[in-house]
Amino acid sequence: FGDSLAGDLGRRDFTVNAMAIRLPSLEFVDLHGGLDDLARRRLRTPAPAVESFADDPLRMMRAARFAAQLGFTVSAEVYAAMLERAPTLEMISAERIRDEFTKLLLSAYPGGPRAGLGLLVDTGLTGHFLPELPALRLEADEHHRHKDVYEHSLTVLEQAIALEGPPDGETDGVAGPDLVLRLAALLHDIGKPATRRFEPGGGVSFHHHEL
Repeated sequence: FGDSLAGDLGRRDFTVNAMAIRLPSLEFVDLHGGLDDLARRRLRTPAPAVESFADDPLRMMRAARFAAQLGFTVSAEVYAAMLERAPTLEMISAERIRDEFTKLLLSAYPGGPRAGLGLLVDTGLTGHFLPELPALRLEADEHHRHKDVYEHSLTVLEQAIALEGPPDGETDGVAGPDLVLRLAALLHDIGKPATRRFEPGGGVSFHHHEL
């Protein structure tokens, strides 16, 4: 962007992606503390986070994807900006959102998909492209007569991932990472919010939620 290196780096999505090498001198240029953030596994934006996400709201999805793929955490400023700017994700095409979400789900980093999904749900981003997921956070009744469906779904996702075979396919099971398997595990209970009923005697039912 623009006609200067400093201007270009200032427009990058995160500081860890805003480092450069000058040629032919091989001078390392790190104007925004990206190397320190890389060592700390932390996501910050070169510009104020609200401005950065205004430039491209998909960067909020990328933050969650990097959390899933690389085990990074987002800074407090980035988290606050994701909360504030979440509705602007609706400006982004479904195809671009799908691609980032798919990369997040297919992460091979231990615990990565759960971490990335948690960030998307906690900041309200999923409410704008996959509202069925946060809807699984059913309000618990006072007697706690049913388990947390959201946490249960994340656990089932992790169990499904653990059952995947190696990527080369030399297994009797499913070669991982498998997008269909992971989506099926994550969304297997999405019918429960619409079918929950409190029964006489204190029970809770979810009849026909599979339909």
